[in-house]
Amino acid sequence: MALDLPELNALGFAKPPSETRVVVAMSGGVDSSVVAAELAQAGFDVVGVTLQLYDHGAALAKKGACCAGRDIHDARRVAEEMGFPHYVLDYENVFKDAVIDEFADSYLAGATPVPCIRCNERVKFKDLLETAKDLDADCMATGHYIQRKMGAHGPELHSAADAARDQSYFLFSTTPEQLSFLRFPLGHLQSKAETRALAQRHGLSVADKPDSMDICFVPDGNYASVIEKLRPGAAEPGEIVHVDGRVLGTHDGVIHYTIGQRRGLGIGGLDEPLYVVKLDVEGRRVLVGPKEMLSTRVIPVREINWLGDGPFDGAGEHHLSVKVRSTRPPREAIVRPLSATTAEVELLTPEEGVSPGQACVFYDGSSSRVLGGGWIWRGD
Repeated sequence: MALDLPELNALGFAKPPSETRVVVAMSGGVDSSVVAAELAQAGFDVVGVTLQLYDHGAALAKKGACCAGRDIHDARRVAEEMGFPHYVLDYENVFKDAVIDEFADSYLAGATPVPCIRCNERVKFKDLLETAKDLDADCMATGHYIQRKMGAHGPELHSAADAARDQSYFLFSTTPEQLSFLRFPLGHLQSKAETRALAQRHGLSVADKPDSMDICFVPDGNYASVIEKLRPGAAEPGEIVHVDGRVLGTHDGVIHYTIGQRRGLGIGGLDEPLYVVKLDVEGRRVLVGPKEMLSTRVIPVREINWLGDGPFDGAGEHHLSVKVRSTRPPREAIVRPLSATTAEVELLTPEEGVSPGQACVFYDGSSSRVLGGGWIWRGD
């Protein structure tokens, strides 16, 4: 006799939308606003939540930076337009402890951190997710461009249908437990134009709002000035040194440089193009050399979050595709586990400018599945 199984709603629950509560993480931008509007129109019990992550006084009217005062206003207005409750939660202290302080310390250590990943990992998908559960939500939805698909072993993470909008690099640390509670309604869309068309259809005031481009607490893109405010005295002067030992000039602080940088070194008049190949933080030296010195084949990776089937270190090496920067396409690689959370990644084709502090994200080379990833470190 065939079982009469209940039909699942659009969020995967066997009950009517009106009985399914979903907390929508609303940044005030068009993406999360469309998610909230679509779910509200579909009859779900929507609760909008916006996080105040930093003191946004100076950035109150700044366009192009998320989480600022205007964004909180925009999120509240969308909730009013669509008729669902909206709350603003003060997460400034949590954000400073979990994201900003590590960002500053990593930069001072010569790394190139990615604070948006830590924010997703430690704030949005940890504390906010727990808040959603406290609100008796069945799930939490966000406006990220990534897909959640059901696989043989449970929910899987997959790249967005639109490769140009894919945010999988920033979400690799999402755990299986978090993934079971999260929903990403925009991941299947083919373009941002579709999202804006949906916003227009709902009559949302944010339909034409520009995308956020900067890190929310660095609204002008000037990382060094933020570090100097957070860590007074951090910009100590030192020498710019060629890898052959020649002193080529001086600098106003290692924090002003990143691995792979060529422009703005302040050492003009040389015959050869030079790049930053290493930052000697303790010696306050910026080491420069030819471009070929930037090529890296073997990368040490730690703090690995594995989303594949079976234990990460249980089946020898993995032949995968990996991304070492958000703006670069995946490259073929051999990932050799050293433990459950550390590995050596060998790129089949060397990459330039691989920097400690960046993420190394793992992909199944034969599908859109995201298999996790970890953090690049020096290993020396």
